[in-house]
Amino acid sequence: MSTIFSSLEIASSGMSAQRTRMNVAAMNMANKATTRTAEGGPYRRRDVVLSAVDVQTPGGFAERLRRSVSEADEAAQGVAVSEVAVSQDDPELVFDPGHPDADPDGYVAYPAVNGVKEMVNMMSAARAYEAGAKMLSTVKTMAEKALTIGR
Repeated sequence: MSTIFSSLEIASSGMSAQRTRMNVAAMNMANKATTRTAEGGPYRRRDVVLSAVDVQTPGGFAERLRRSVSEADEAAQGVAVSEVAVSQDDPELVFDPGHPDADPDGYVAYPAVNGVKEMVNMMSAARAYEAGAKMLSTVKTMAEKALTIGR
């Protein structure tokens, strides 16, 4: 039963991380024309940084796996958002002397956000989220089948 719980934990950790990736990509898209922020200057693109984390399950399953062979230890890893990093890319300068945020030379600093790349990031995160949801569904079906075997 612990294996089922660890599978659920791994899938849910991945889904949570992918949801964050989708939210950050949507935030980047929504702010791709923001030339003024509270911090000053144009919006800075955000990137999600993911890291492996130990799976914590009832019954100490992750602890037992940590004590066994290295392959099992790797299998007991989930994923978590370690940080949302702010890009240090230079803003894109666009000549628009009538814009309220134009510099004395008439250039406006726009965020270095590429709409196509953000859409690809969003689609990739959505597909990974769907895969996690499918895994949860499969584990649920397996658990239901296992319960019927004993009848």
